[in-house]
Amino acid sequence: MTPTLVPHHPARDWAEIQERMLVPLYEAVYERLGVGAGSRVLGLGCGSGLALLMAASRGARVAGVDRDHARVELARERLPQDVVVTEGMPEELPYDVFTAFHAKDGSLPELTALTRSAQPGSAVVLGGWGPPERCATEPVLRVAARLADRLPGVRADLDRLVAGAGLRPVGTGRVACPFGYANEGSAVRGLLSTGAFDEAVRATDLSQVEKEIEEALAPYVRADGTVWMPNVFRYVVARVP
Repeated sequence: MTPTLVPHHPARDWAEIQERMLVPLYEAVYERLGVGAGSRVLGLGCGSGLALLMAASRGARVAGVDRDHARVELARERLPQDVVVTEGMPEELPYDVFTAFHAKDGSLPELTALTRSAQPGSAVVLGGWGPPERCATEPVLRVAARLADRLPGVRADLDRLVAGAGLRPVGTGRVACPFGYANEGSAVRGLLSTGAFDEAVRATDLSQVEKEIEEALAPYVRADGTVWMPNVFRYVVARVP
């Protein structure tokens, strides 16, 4: 295995390597919803804040929530000082757009609470992986499930989440989000930063997970050493009833 010379810092690897891969998804959603001056956006699972920064650049007022303390700290460094980013859902929800670009099946309680508290008619957008056959990263994600000795579960059922939270679906879309990396080491660090491999690392060890990720990446390494993985992401737009 090619050694990874830079120590792993998952939150910073997410901010510096991986988060930008989802820019086409963020842009497509903001364009579809007409996010701009006058919009009030709350990012659920906002990570290190890139999607919020993009919404703010369109004139929106933004705030964010994320359970990862390190990512929250990075978001606070990146965003203007008046932008509030917290580790827990605020009690009041004076927003008209809620985004969960990295929705998980475990997001249902949070979405249900949002449905009860948000203003009727507010837009809620859930994002996640598209069809497996359209995602070159799928074989790599299967490594995480195999090493953790569980069924594949990275792909959230967005429609089930919308229905379970009592939201009213109004539309859906797909966006090409290719993953491109400067080299294999960068790809491994970026993919590890997603959190999809956390269980696998706990069940085995980091070096074993790194080795198997690199093996799964082999078909996507180009002659110049860069890694290119075409993917499609899906989003669902819903409204608070």
